[in-house]
Amino acid sequence: MKRDGSILVGIGLVNLATLTWATNAVIGRYLRHDIGPVTLAAARFSLAAVVFWALFRSAAWAERPGPGDRWLLLGMALSGVVGFTTTYYLGLRLTTAVDATLINGLGPIATAVVGMALFRDRTAWRQIAGALVALGGVAVLMFWGAGRAAALGQDTAGHLIILGSVTLWGFYSVFGGRVMVRRSAWSATAWSIFLGVPFLLAGAAIELWFIPVNWSFELLGAIIYVAVAPSVIGYASWNAGVRRLGPVGAMIFINTLPLYGALLGFLVLDEPLGWGHLAGGGLIVLGALGAALSRRARGGTGLDAPGRK
Repeated sequence: MKRDGSILVGIGLVNLATLTWATNAVIGRYLRHDIGPVTLAAARFSLAAVVFWALFRSAAWAERPGPGDRWLLLGMALSGVVGFTTTYYLGLRLTTAVDATLINGLGPIATAVVGMALFRDRTAWRQIAGALVALGGVAVLMFWGAGRAAALGQDTAGHLIILGSVTLWGFYSVFGGRVMVRRSAWSATAWSIFLGVPFLLAGAAIELWFIPVNWSFELLGAIIYVAVAPSVIGYASWNAGVRRLGPVGAMIFINTLPLYGALLGFLVLDEPLGWGHLAGGGLIVLGALGAALSRRARGGTGLDAPGRK
């Protein structure tokens, strides 16, 4: 009975994590007229860095980057903290949170592809089949979504940017998988944020000349939320869930992220959710889930992502 209770708690924790990550997309879309993508990312991770330092400074600073992982940590910072976040928020200026989170379901596949390209990780025909199914889902979203004919140019640009951000997340996940062989997940995440924040602050200083911030208490509250909920609470919940379910069991639930994102975009932002979204999102989830389970069954580690969106 205790074991069953632990499993139920684990399921709840990983779903809490994906739910907080889905809210990040909704908020990024909602704030698109008030703050630039680089500035939002800089504000978010600057506050998150303070929180990580205050809560986990002993473990994070005790494990200082060594020669073996220094460049991998920098790669995590540039690809995941800087690259992924800014392009993701940029994409949300051009397409809906519904579409963005559904496309985000390609994350496990992007990670597997990057792992093959950089480190020659082994793959299987089931992974390739899953990738093709998921890419078919993206094509459905781009050309068959509700109202797509009226706004094809803008949505297509947004979709391509989101695809780029998902690819960058693949690099972050692969680099993180190698780093965590030698250090804790907390330390890897904290250091990737610490190293990425200076780049974000420099980019925000330039962006502010072109996209001024429309400050309000609502915006300030939203920034605090994305700094704490998706960046800290979501990550802590995910790791606590992994301890109870194991990496295989937890990874099964990663594809609740696009489902939560689509539902929140529909309910909170009143974004359209048509048959094209349901069909395309279903293909993405099925394809990515099949590829993820195939990779886990083969014992791959490339899908282990330290921290998520």
